[in-house]
Amino acid sequence: MEVRDVHHVAMAVEDLDEAVAAYERLFGARVELRGRMDEQGVEAVYLKVGGGRIELVSALAEDTPVGRFLAKRGPGMHHVAFEVPDVAVAMGELAANGVEVIDPEPRNGLGGHEVAFVHPDSLHGVLAEVIGG
Repeated sequence: MEVRDVHHVAMAVEDLDEAVAAYERLFGARVELRGRMDEQGVEAVYLKVGGGRIELVSALAEDTPVGRFLAKRGPGMHHVAFEVPDVAVAMGELAANGVEVIDPEPRNGLGGHEVAFVHPDSLHGVLAEVIGG
């Protein structure tokens, strides 16, 4: 599988506005893109920090994946995203190699990117996102 780059590291936060303000103030982060993805139950923001990018995600409700994550683990690292040329091809290759995929087919992510997730059991406890670039 061809990986172009680490696209972002994502943090789950309880108060998105408060978290954005903290990253701006403390690290000079700049908002690159912000959006709401009702079908995933999150509001998210990409922040540029130096030459890298982080994503902050907050739950729209307690009964969403991020809402359950926050209730169980509290705020913190949520996932790492790997940029690939073709998400569907990458997920097919991962599945063929015995990886447990959460999304066998890509779905829409922040900014219209195609995304799919790999179960943390396949990556030593880390949730991974595969994102089209």
